[in-house]
Amino acid sequence: MAVFLYNCEVDKFTDTYKDKGARRLLIRELQNKGIVDSKVLEAMGKVQRHLFIHNDFRHLAYEDKAFPIGEGQTISQPFTVAYQTQLLHVEPNDKILEIGTGSGYQAAVLLEMGATLFSIERQEKLYLKTKNLFAKLSYKANLKLGDGSNGWESEAPFDKIIVTAGAPKVPQSLVKQLKIGGILIIPVGDEENQIMHTIIKKTDGSVEVIPLKSFRFVPLIGKQAW
Repeated sequence: MAVFLYNCEVDKFTDTYKDKGARRLLIRELQNKGIVDSKVLEAMGKVQRHLFIHNDFRHLAYEDKAFPIGEGQTISQPFTVAYQTQLLHVEPNDKILEIGTGSGYQAAVLLEMGATLFSIERQEKLYLKTKNLFAKLSYKANLKLGDGSNGWESEAPFDKIIVTAGAPKVPQSLVKQLKIGGILIIPVGDEENQIMHTIIKKTDGSVEVIPLKSFRFVPLIGKQAW
């Protein structure tokens, strides 16, 4: 993928022609890697990923790579974001719970797709940083500081739940907070490797579990994660 160089004086919140060109190349790359949901591609074509990483890495913002964002966390590579989002089958006004707000990039993609978003982050610095960024960008999301493995019981049930950290098992608290017919997307495994899972809640309350591709995420930490 082409790398665009930037003048260090460019304001972080300016979406330059280089940013736009790099995003178009990224969308093409995601298509080549198997992302077919046009709504996902359209949303990711709108979200300015360079706003969610340190400005020193702006010239790399639209490469399909993960980057550290502090507090031992990362912003997921765009393919991972696109892949998880595609699995959610997002519809406008879907009530979606995100576990692990992180940089806010995944949340921004869901908001661009018309989701009603609830997102939980356990690291206070990341929570405050994303909250402030969303205010500047006029993104309307329900953000919470806390243990994501517990879910958000007072706002349940949810149409969809997405977990952006690797869990050693599926937290049953999240399954309970899923609507009948709802979808939970979660990577499950050890610290070195996880398998992405689609979990669908059936009418009798049981779940269908579908294992998919292998990924590597930072670990999910919380009371219900172990």
